[in-house]
Amino acid sequence: MLTFSSLKTYALAGMIVIGFAAQAKMATADELEILTVAGGCVWCVEADFERVDGVTGAVSGYTGGTVENPTYKQVTRGGTGHYEAVQITYDSSIVSRATLLNLFFRSVDPTDAGGQFCDRGESYRTAIFADTPQAQEEAAAAKAKAGKVLGATIVTPILPATEFYPAEAYHQDYYRSDDLVLTRFGPKRKSSAYKAYRNACGREQRVQEIWGDDAPFLPS
Repeated sequence: MLTFSSLKTYALAGMIVIGFAAQAKMATADELEILTVAGGCVWCVEADFERVDGVTGAVSGYTGGTVENPTYKQVTRGGTGHYEAVQITYDSSIVSRATLLNLFFRSVDPTDAGGQFCDRGESYRTAIFADTPQAQEEAAAAKAKAGKVLGATIVTPILPATEFYPAEAYHQDYYRSDDLVLTRFGPKRKSSAYKAYRNACGREQRVQEIWGDDAPFLPS
């Protein structure tokens, strides 16, 4: 039979366990950080970085422009100043910002100032958006490292972080969606249409040409 003293002991133990769990949850939340990059097609950047250990999620969107709540059509038509960008949330106790920046440079063509791969125009240019002096320094270090490795001028700018607008729901997780879409080849699942687009756009081929074995997201 439980006595009042026993119940009190169990209650105290339970409170301690709950306290430790709360602290662990807070610690995890404190370690979550955000990196925003533009690397051409948001479907591809999102798909690449959601494969990285320590990345908890990636959201496709638009940033760097002057129009509030822009639409995909407005951004790709030009004139808003926005980049197609991806906001990457990651656990800094598992993966560092420096590692993600190095992966980013090696997943794009940072020497191309006119867009990325088959996608041309200002909205498809590469960029890194930094919200603190430390983030700017880390981005600059990664950029310098990429330039040294390639022996070429890196045109990817490091810009101040501005308002990030999530893209329409249609664009989120496109690469793994089973939703049907109408393509020039007929109806396809988004995941299938994504693979066809990525291959036709020449992303893998160009990245491998530039980075060789350093390219991190090539198919195995």
